[in-house]
Amino acid sequence: MTLHHPHNDDATTVTVPETPEQSEAPHPATLVHCKTLPYEEAWNLQRAYRAERAADRCHDLLLLVEHPPVYTLGRTTQEGHWPGEDRLSRETGIPVIRTERGGSITYHGPGQLVGYPILRLTDYCPGPKAYVRRLEEVLIATLAEWGITAHRREGLPGVWVGGDRPSKIASIGVRISQGITTHGFALNVCPELEPFSHIVPCGILDCRVTSMAALLSTTLEVSVVQQQIAAQFAARFHLTWTETVAPERLTTLMAQPDETLLPSSIHAPSNPKERSDD
Repeated sequence: MTLHHPHNDDATTVTVPETPEQSEAPHPATLVHCKTLPYEEAWNLQRAYRAERAADRCHDLLLLVEHPPVYTLGRTTQEGHWPGEDRLSRETGIPVIRTERGGSITYHGPGQLVGYPILRLTDYCPGPKAYVRRLEEVLIATLAEWGITAHRREGLPGVWVGGDRPSKIASIGVRISQGITTHGFALNVCPELEPFSHIVPCGILDCRVTSMAALLSTTLEVSVVQQQIAAQFAARFHLTWTETVAPERLTTLMAQPDETLLPSSIHAPSNPKERSDD
């Protein structure tokens, strides 16, 4: 099966799924989701869990959240991509956070679904480029469930819609350290788009930004798209969600010094390589 945008010379044909051998048992993994989580808390959670995953004390994990309004700067942010922290904060009242992820500046806010996979990369993909492509497949397939035809653009990681003047509907910015992935993707479900107008989104000049709600002219529930993303992610990475927990539960487990995050506790029933993209 292929997904292809028929009227865009820059579109890339996507073959899905691009998964491990289906004869293998699915990898056990944990799904963590909540309505809203401050960016700093999500970042701290990622770093703590990455250390546990690198030490093989837990399974892989996908964190799905929304953030309060925030601008984040990646490692390739240049002066021309934004007006500077003082002016941006003064114009918008939105805080700015510098991160270690790849890519340039972007905006996160309510109505945007953000996903942070924390995976041992070699269990799923031969390298960072294949990993980014797999994330794009998850997003493209999710959008297809809503009748939205989306595509890649060569040299511009993320997911786009439209032909002659494509608009970006999802961004990807990842980091790989100790062989473990952090950061991830952001899909515009129904966020306010005005905050993007104060920056050069992802450092791409003349970058148009859109959302699922804008394309469909309807109101969308982020929780519904969240469930679809989780299902598409599990299918394309050949995972099975052995437990679904809230961030607070995961934080509690990691704060207990006498208990490790062994699969039995977190999944009970009831030379580092880096890659930067945006």
